Amino acid sequence: MALPNHRAPFAEQVEQLLAIEGPLPIVAAGDPVLRRPTERYDGQLDPALLARFVEALRMTMHAAPGVGVAAPQVGVSLRIAVIEDPAPVPEEVRLLRGRVPQPFRVLVNPSYEGVGERRAAFFEGCLSVPGYQAVVARHAEVRLTGEDEHGHAVDEVFSGWPARIVQHETDHLDGVLYLDRAELRSLSSNQAMAEYWAQPAPDGAAGALGFTLPE
Repeated sequence: MALPNHRAPFAEQVEQLLAIEGPLPIVAAGDPVLRRPTERYDGQLDPALLARFVEALRMTMHAAPGVGVAAPQVGVSLRIAVIEDPAPVPEEVRLLRGRVPQPFRVLVNPSYEGVGERRAAFFEGCLSVPGYQAVVARHAEVRLTGEDEHGHAVDEVFSGWPARIVQHETDHLDGVLYLDRAELRSLSSNQAMAEYWAQPAPDGAAGALGFTLPE
């Protein structure tokens, strides 16, 4: 299916997408919509249409499966994203990565800033860059500000893996892909990840592939 006409009003774009039954198609890297800063959400969708769009994003995230989807990833350049992570991981991974369950959240007009100087580096991937993962050093803790889908203000601190998810999805809304922040020497196919780098931390990959992790 063709992407929505980006020159059409956002409500028309979203209605076109929602005519699809099932999950929405994910836009792949190389499409300009992933590189355009999004437009601040300011009521371009009426409440009922916004609720339907949010539910479609949630369905798409679950079907992928992923832990977040931003509106540009389905071709809509609005500052909206959804996140959710049941975190079905072993205890060792939970402790090392701080990967704890993150309930379903809608992020509207989000922005973040790092809290403190500590950074954490782990492999991450993206639904818009299928088949690959790379190590990204990100803020270990961030302060997120913005709104929820009901227009209520959000001002919250995230740490561990939820902080990584928040940064990844908010970056999408600024036209930034995770590869822009990645250590490119770490870039690995999913097959290579399964064969070589299934460990909870990327230390082995850093030594073998020749890149440096933050201290």
